[in-house]
Amino acid sequence: MSEKPHDLACRLAGHAEAVCRHYLSAGHREGRYWVVGDVRNTPGRSMFVRLAGPESGKGAAGHWRDAATAEHGDLLDIIRESCGLVDFKDVADEARSFLSLPHEEPESTKHRGPPAPSGSREAARRLFAMAHPIAGTVVETYLRKRGITALHGINSLHFHPRCYYRPDEDSPTETWPAIIAAVTDLDGKLTGAHRTWLALDGSGKAPIATPRRAMGDLLGHAVRFGVGRDVLAAGEGIETMLSLRMALPHLPMAAALSSAHLAAILFGPNLRRLYITRDADSAGDAARNILIERTSSVGIEAISLSPTLGDFNDDLRRLGPDTLRAAVRVQIAPEDVARFMEPANP
Repeated sequence: MSEKPHDLACRLAGHAEAVCRHYLSAGHREGRYWVVGDVRNTPGRSMFVRLAGPESGKGAAGHWRDAATAEHGDLLDIIRESCGLVDFKDVADEARSFLSLPHEEPESTKHRGPPAPSGSREAARRLFAMAHPIAGTVVETYLRKRGITALHGINSLHFHPRCYYRPDEDSPTETWPAIIAAVTDLDGKLTGAHRTWLALDGSGKAPIATPRRAMGDLLGHAVRFGVGRDVLAAGEGIETMLSLRMALPHLPMAAALSSAHLAAILFGPNLRRLYITRDADSAGDAARNILIERTSSVGIEAISLSPTLGDFNDDLRRLGPDTLRAAVRVQIAPEDVARFMEPANP
């Protein structure tokens, strides 16, 4: 029979200090506790791990709490987070290696579902499910610093406090807070996810080589803000569309994540007008031209919305929301002004 997580955690608890010295090497012992910055092994004094206590229950050895974030867990959580592991099998294998125990027999895998392949639709679904609403998180901080304050109804964005990032297969796994955006089809079914890794304080993107990555099935799908039926605005980037939303708070929008995917975005059966939000570059022009051809062939009116600067987030941050709203107002159909430009509650 496969060893249960509780049993393995109890085995680790018998060697709690050794576990901490190995996986939380940036910390140190103080009396009956191991003190460190956080579960990611950051130097500091926020997180406390009990080194002695009963096998289970309140005050058990190996239990920890981060006073700054209220996060808590056991030694298996420490191994998972410090090693950048997702599946419990990988965490358990690492724990067994540390304890010099035999690894789980392969035959036991028949009793549980197969691991989600890296980058798959299932992996994207699991990642989004692990994340949390953005209210009160560094995602809000980041978006507000980008001038985006209309945060109503954006359930397609979640927050992950320690999203794994690995530059390449030869590099160690890092953890950074991240925006996790759900990519969905026309029926609202999740097909992929997009990650934007952030600085720890939300002041900008994380200082890594590729702070944006997508996973899953993206072609034809998008990150959606509102349900588009007869009228929809579609563009490339999430921040571009959220910036346009500052001027058109009630217009359903879709971020296709790239110019190539924008050109291939799927239309709902009742769509009659598509606003094409393009970036001011050759790739954006190409995507717009393809969309105009596709919409005209099925009787959908296409209207291009152009930024004054490089993109609508540039306009929002550098020109201000009032100037952005005035510039957009003259580009949309007159009947859509009253319908979509009424200010929303922030």
